[in-house]
Amino acid sequence: MIRIAVAEDDAQYREQLCRYIEDFGRENGQTFKITPYADGDELTEHFRSQFDIILMDIEMPLMNGMEAAAAIRRTDQEVIIIFITNMAQYAIRGYEVAALDYILKPVNYFAFAQRLGRAVRRLGARQEQYLAVAVKGGVVKLAAGEITYIESQGHQLTYHTRTGAYVSAGAIGEAGERLAAQHFFRCNKGCLVNLAHVEGIRDGCAVVAGARLPISRGRKNAFMQALAEYIGGGTP
Repeated sequence: MIRIAVAEDDAQYREQLCRYIEDFGRENGQTFKITPYADGDELTEHFRSQFDIILMDIEMPLMNGMEAAAAIRRTDQEVIIIFITNMAQYAIRGYEVAALDYILKPVNYFAFAQRLGRAVRRLGARQEQYLAVAVKGGVVKLAAGEITYIESQGHQLTYHTRTGAYVSAGAIGEAGERLAAQHFFRCNKGCLVNLAHVEGIRDGCAVVAGARLPISRGRKNAFMQALAEYIGGGTP
């Protein structure tokens, strides 16, 4: 199921866009969960990185589409944004918020289906898993490949990435289950390592993004085997 938001202040256009999405789904065997919003302010207020695609009018009264997109990008770099507008010069600014495309009003179904089809293909090309991580003050969407390691302290997990660390409530075992297919492996009871970021083994520790993470005696053989298999059967 593809989760899609439609932010459009004109009720007639909003209903038309929702209808077009349903028509596209029937024609292409896709299932969409559509959530309509009457303004960018309403969308950002309820935004929790819960959408795959956002269709958004640029000209809205309370918070315009550009402002809403900028607010969304502060927590979600991956959601696909497509602008709806009657003035192409506004849409050209979409590069500022990494918009995929724009559709000119009045919206005809052929042009709409082309743009939505492109967005759906972009989603299909993404094979990497993303995690919506609840943090203080909201939610961040992290690409699994960008997480270097996850550290457990009590009932909290710290997700270490190249650009910063994010603290969230959770259990290391549950995180390991979610990320098992993404080449994560525990080097000790409280540390889950992304094998893609292991720089080497030194003095009984895995060196991950400059950090030295102890490999426990009980997990050493399994961890080394997992690492060797990840890098193609070579010796770490």
